[in-house]
Amino acid sequence: MPIKKFIHRLIGLSALLLSATPALATPPPAAMVCVSCHGMNGLGNPNLAPMIAGMDENYLVEQINNFKNGQRKSPLMTSMAMMLATPEAVQEVSEFFAALPAPAISNIEKRGDNVIITDPAQKLVYQGDWDRNIPACATCHGPSGLGVEHFPRLANQHADYISQQLIAWQTKQRSGDHNNVMATIAQQLTATEIQQLAQYFATIK
Repeated sequence: MPIKKFIHRLIGLSALLLSATPALATPPPAAMVCVSCHGMNGLGNPNLAPMIAGMDENYLVEQINNFKNGQRKSPLMTSMAMMLATPEAVQEVSEFFAALPAPAISNIEKRGDNVIITDPAQKLVYQGDWDRNIPACATCHGPSGLGVEHFPRLANQHADYISQQLIAWQTKQRSGDHNNVMATIAQQLTATEIQQLAQYFATIK
């Protein structure tokens, strides 16, 4: 199906979802196409769209612009990002999703809480692997992967999305990070480690 036709169908679905869920916060007109994949609550859908609820507003602005300028590659997302034709529209959409609540984490784990870690994914998250110049994920993404400003939340994120993005960093389908940090890290990870990390963050509660 051509991208334009698919987007028009998504916009129609968005309007239907909005009329059927009056109790939820009303998205601005510019975000109507976004909610069809990311949901009215911004929690996304596995194998379709990531959770963006509660993400840092400036991070969301940056990522929308990265799709526009080609630093992130996705025919669908690039087409949708292009529909946000002005900086004001990008800002409006980002503010809406940033204000939505993300799932609460009941047991937040910080670096140093556990000295001996046997789980390979957890070890990378909290201790890294300095023999391969891999810093602990928590260094940037925070305790339990809750995110820190421009470093996005990974806790509860869909596993398929996390693995896809790590592979995108590896294969240079995604760029735009400061000093090429994520690309450098991702290129050191094995396919098994990528899947383990994706599952680990997805199951944080």
